[in-house]
Amino acid sequence: QLSEDVERVSENPTEEREGEMEVNEDSSSVILPDGELGTTTPFLRFSKTCLKNVFSVILLFIYLLLMAVAVFLVYQTISDFREKLKHPVMSVTYKEVSLYDAPGIAFYPGKARLLSCKHHYYDHIPPLINPGQPGDIECTTQRINYTDPFTNQTMKYALVVQGPRDVKKRELVFLQFHLNETDQDFSAIDYLLFSSFQEFVSSPEKAKFMKDCESSYSSWKFSGGFRTWVKMSLVKTKEEDGSETVEFKQETSVVNYIDQRTKPRSDQLFFVVFEWKDPFIQTVQDIITANPWNMIALLCGIFLALFKAADFAKLSIKWMIKIRRRHLKRTRQVTNHIS
Repeated sequence: QLSEDVERVSENPTEEREGEMEVNEDSSSVILPDGELGTTTPFLRFSKTCLKNVFSVILLFIYLLLMAVAVFLVYQTISDFREKLKHPVMSVTYKEVSLYDAPGIAFYPGKARLLSCKHHYYDHIPPLINPGQPGDIECTTQRINYTDPFTNQTMKYALVVQGPRDVKKRELVFLQFHLNETDQDFSAIDYLLFSSFQEFVSSPEKAKFMKDCESSYSSWKFSGGFRTWVKMSLVKTKEEDGSETVEFKQETSVVNYIDQRTKPRSDQLFFVVFEWKDPFIQTVQDIITANPWNMIALLCGIFLALFKAADFAKLSIKWMIKIRRRHLKRTRQVTNHIS
């Protein structure tokens, strides 16, 4: 309307001169902002206001997008935490020791007889002088009879020998057995490893102790006519209830024994060596990688960002409404002045 009036006044300069007095008189009663009467100033002011509104809308959409991302992160964080609680990770640690607690080695020789048992060091085993003949038994041994834990009817005979302790000196235990005759096509002796020979000695009920060991641990065999070398390693497992179980891992190598006795024999000789593989005790436990404190800190940061985004959106909307009202007010003032 202001542009049309300006064009109309330019076409009728006489009327403009006549109306100058009226404008001057009205100007004393109406105070307008600086530059309000120019033809280009309202257009520039309107353009700046429009740009500000567009920029505010764009910022509002950006913060709404950030809020959506924050909500998704909250959901994803909680889901990952619950998933990690259901699937703990297995942790393996190694503890180096110089001395092991002497393990117990339970042999089930049947008709075989123990000929000799000695402790050697640094992997040095001297040659046998009289193989097949009784020799020195320098090991600490215990003999025990107990019922089979799986049938409760069959009696079992076990020869329990104290195992090696000193891992730095590479202590080993060398045993020799002799079996005169057998009714099977092959001959073998079963053996069982358990964690502490001292616990067996101090146990008031040794039969029950051996039954529990046989129920918990695996058993192995070594054959006649060979020299079997057993290298042990100890594995401790911590359960969720805080209890600890112990088991053995072993590496077995078998070497053929050349019988150099003068007369051909029908009996069988058994040779077995027990040694620690390394000075490291392996401890296995399940751990939960999800840290609740990390999750709480992340959620606090996300919720803080949400609140700040909501506050900014609120202020942006108020600012846009205020700008709109101010623009409408100025428009009304210009319209009233022209009228």
